[in-house]
Amino acid sequence: MVSDRLRHSPPAVFLEMIKFEHTLFALPFAYLGMLLAARGWPGWRTAVWITVAMVSARTLAMAFNRVSDRDIDRRNPRTAGRALPRGLLSTTTALAACGVAGVWLVIAAWQLNPLCLELLPAAALFLVGYSYTKRFTWLSHWLLGLTDGIAVSGAWVAVRARLDPPAFVLWLAVTMWIAGFDLIYACQDAEFDRREGLHSVPARFGVAVALRWARISHVVTVVALATTGLWVGLAWPYWVGLAIVTGLLVYEHRLVSPSDLSRLNVAFMNMNGYISLITLAAVIGGLLL
Repeated sequence: MVSDRLRHSPPAVFLEMIKFEHTLFALPFAYLGMLLAARGWPGWRTAVWITVAMVSARTLAMAFNRVSDRDIDRRNPRTAGRALPRGLLSTTTALAACGVAGVWLVIAAWQLNPLCLELLPAAALFLVGYSYTKRFTWLSHWLLGLTDGIAVSGAWVAVRARLDPPAFVLWLAVTMWIAGFDLIYACQDAEFDRREGLHSVPARFGVAVALRWARISHVVTVVALATTGLWVGLAWPYWVGLAIVTGLLVYEHRLVSPSDLSRLNVAFMNMNGYISLITLAAVIGGLLL
């Protein structure tokens, strides 16, 4: 009885709505930039504030996305069970959470360095603006990837107070990585998006084309990660990790096809988590040696 009440309490409903547990899969993006910029451990203070910034940014972006998409989600059978369409959480509460996350993001940027604070308005524009991109462009998949890649560049700036060329290559890797996943994930909503007039590659060009572009995006990811390893001079554990990541990406694309999307969630959720953690471990190993 007590556990049921806790599970249906507003905080628990909110955390489930933004899939807070997936923050563990998103944090490696920021840590990649942090460790490579510092060429090792940057110190606990920097690491803690980067973590606060990352968690706050993801919370802000996900909560605002759920608010902006609440009417669309209500009409989509796949998403109609989410908290806002069902009335389990009020829009006011979700927006208040966005405000709290935004305040913590400002505090974290302020604690890191002046450049982080100066760049924050541009980053925040992407964090809240990407939710609307599918209303006017099928490039929304890559814009989402670009937004997620801010974690890498932001962490780099937090350590070095500047953006160096390797940071842009790593940003490209994350951009194409996330875009590839999103292209696959969007395939399940192709028909709905067409009916609603929403823009996505599957809705505009078809599922087969979307899966092909997802493969191309992930090829670019591997090339960018390899370029990063060469540029920074990472040791052999990084290359072993990159080989494993490449194998997982190939396996992911074998899980789905234009005629069979039944294993899409396995490809999107499980592979995303595995790849992010293995890439982080590979970077750590490459730096240690």
